[in-house]
Amino acid sequence: MNLDQETISAAARTMGIAAEDLAAVVKQGSVVTYESGGYLFHESTPRLWLGIVLDGEVELQRGAQARSVILATLKPGAILCEGVMLDDSPHATSATAPRGAAVWQITRGTLDKIRAEKPDVYYRIAGRVAARLSDRIGLAAGRIAGEHGPAEVSAVRREHDSLGERDVPDHAYYGVQTIRGVENFPLSGIHLYHFRHFVNGLALVKKAAALANGGLGVLDLPKAEAIVKACDEILTGKLHDQFVIDMFQGGAGTSTNMNANEVIANRALEILGHKKGEYEHLHPNDHVNCSQSTNDAYPTAIKLGVILTLQDTLSALRELRTALEAKAKEFADVLKMGRTENQDAVPMTLGQEFGAYAVMIGDGIRHLKHAGTEFLAINMGATAIGTGLNSPPGYAALCTQRLAEVSGIPVTLAGDLVEATQDSGEFVLMSSTMKTAAVQLSKICNDLRWLSSGPRCGLYEIKLPPMQPGSSIMPGKVNPVVPEVVSQICFQIIGADVTVSMAAEASELELNMAEPVIAFNLLFGLTLLRNAAIILHSRCIAGIEANRERCLEYVHNSIGLVTALNPVLGYERSASIAKEALKTGGSVYDLVLQKGWLSKEQLDELLKPENMTHPRQV
Repeated sequence: MNLDQETISAAARTMGIAAEDLAAVVKQGSVVTYESGGYLFHESTPRLWLGIVLDGEVELQRGAQARSVILATLKPGAILCEGVMLDDSPHATSATAPRGAAVWQITRGTLDKIRAEKPDVYYRIAGRVAARLSDRIGLAAGRIAGEHGPAEVSAVRREHDSLGERDVPDHAYYGVQTIRGVENFPLSGIHLYHFRHFVNGLALVKKAAALANGGLGVLDLPKAEAIVKACDEILTGKLHDQFVIDMFQGGAGTSTNMNANEVIANRALEILGHKKGEYEHLHPNDHVNCSQSTNDAYPTAIKLGVILTLQDTLSALRELRTALEAKAKEFADVLKMGRTENQDAVPMTLGQEFGAYAVMIGDGIRHLKHAGTEFLAINMGATAIGTGLNSPPGYAALCTQRLAEVSGIPVTLAGDLVEATQDSGEFVLMSSTMKTAAVQLSKICNDLRWLSSGPRCGLYEIKLPPMQPGSSIMPGKVNPVVPEVVSQICFQIIGADVTVSMAAEASELELNMAEPVIAFNLLFGLTLLRNAAIILHSRCIAGIEANRERCLEYVHNSIGLVTALNPVLGYERSASIAKEALKTGGSVYDLVLQKGWLSKEQLDELLKPENMTHPRQV
């Protein structure tokens, strides 16, 4: 960074003073360089100068003893030691140049002279300095509270919107409307960038719109190409950290849409050779948002984000189904008792039990895939309410075609754009389908906990892989922590379905204002479902072992065994055996042998898994 006339003039406009006055102040300073690792000043020492970082980085640290905390990283253009203009207090922090730095410095003596000779200039500068100091205090407070890492502080640029002007950090690609959104919605701490597929969905929408607008001649090709290039960078993972709006927000997603518009516009400006914020060359609204409204761009991006996230979730569920199928095959010869209403029923194989679980997961996959197809109809070109106001003829169809091409997702234009802009029915369908999959998954986890209960005083028909000690007071206890946490994930998804249903019902007239909470719950729920499937597969199912001896022991001792013997022994003898076994505590298996009603060979033949667990061959 150079303190050239252009930079000084821009700063003077921001401060509200004449450029020549600021130049006269600045030129009374000089450049001081610091070697790598050098200290600019130390905590508790007097403030001696006002500085502007020209090159390199400066880290502000708090803590003069063994432990220190980095509060902020100052980039070129950032002001430091601002307090020298406000009072005589010492430095509250230390400053180092971790890789070397160059700083333009104006001494306290020079500043005192300017205050005496040009107090109006001095105090206007001091006002701007105080504003920057306030910003840094806020960033440092967030750092201390653990809300984020060391903040980046740089020069600022002045942007305006319909409500007025605001300073924007010059290193930021977002702009004034994003800053307002961040300030208005400090709610969950879960930002757009937490969901990369959603951010990519926004980039795909903006890319398709730029291609369509360029093709129709309503957007200059150089601008359209710059927007496309900026979107392509986002699709490779760049600039995701600039999508800083909270997922929960008012305005039906306007803050999200403008966050995307501003980031893409400022990166496109750089591609065109301009500086961030020079919107006269390429504007977030006029160009990036050309032929669009939040009301078509935002729900379309949600649908793309959900489809892309769903692909990950389905992949994880398929792996879980495969693991269950493998266990079904492994346990195909393990005879055990089936249970209904937690009471002994009739024999089955452990393989059949796990095979049923695999089918349940397969059902979830099938239902989710079907629900995903309902997201393919989009409303791009609807603009505000579905009438297409401010979009050129042919835009809706062309934009949809371009979106299908750039995303690889076979999206189609909704048949009625007015309906598609206000109806959230497909979101409810996806949510309820996620709930169904969660119910089935939690049922499996409940069974795993029952089947592994014990080891001495429970069923203990299967052994789950031990993942961690289970108690702070009971030595040797191991809990089924993975099925437990997966069930909790399922409870979250089940509860979120109520939220999505209420939010979809809240749609009034031509728009649903509650789409942000729908977007969060769908994206978050699918992510949770994916991760739950992964850990259940990798940390539980894959390591399950059958307790073959315990399973067979239950079969031999179960009263329910007589049901399987009924076709051979007859009802009366089977009932008498059951009654005697209950009275004496004896084994049905042993009593049949004692009475000589069947030989051991005959009984063992009847108890073979293939004979016990399928319709009897005549």
